[in-house]
Amino acid sequence: KKIDEGVELFDEIWAKVYSAEQQNQKEKHEMDLKKEIKKLQRQRDQVKTWISSSEVKDKDSLVEARRLIETKMEQFKICEKETKTKTYSKEGLARIE
Repeated sequence: KKIDEGVELFDEIWAKVYSAEQQNQKEKHEMDLKKEIKKLQRQRDQVKTWISSSEVKDKDSLVEARRLIETKMEQFKICEKETKTKTYSKEGLARIE
């Protein structure tokens, strides 16, 4: 449940990052996104612990939650790469073309 809430919040912030028109707003949302991904990573570590535990019998939902978090981590990595690319670098100019 906590993971679902975290993922929802992540998606909301993700939308704000890409809809922000001004650079300072975009940077603020990126910082919020980074905080949220850190929370999700901590939850993922907890889920991994539960998966490896012999006490938990039904691990399917835990594995699914872990995959969902990892998908969001990949999404964040893409966002971070886009924002770190300098406008006039080779990558930045190649992206414009």
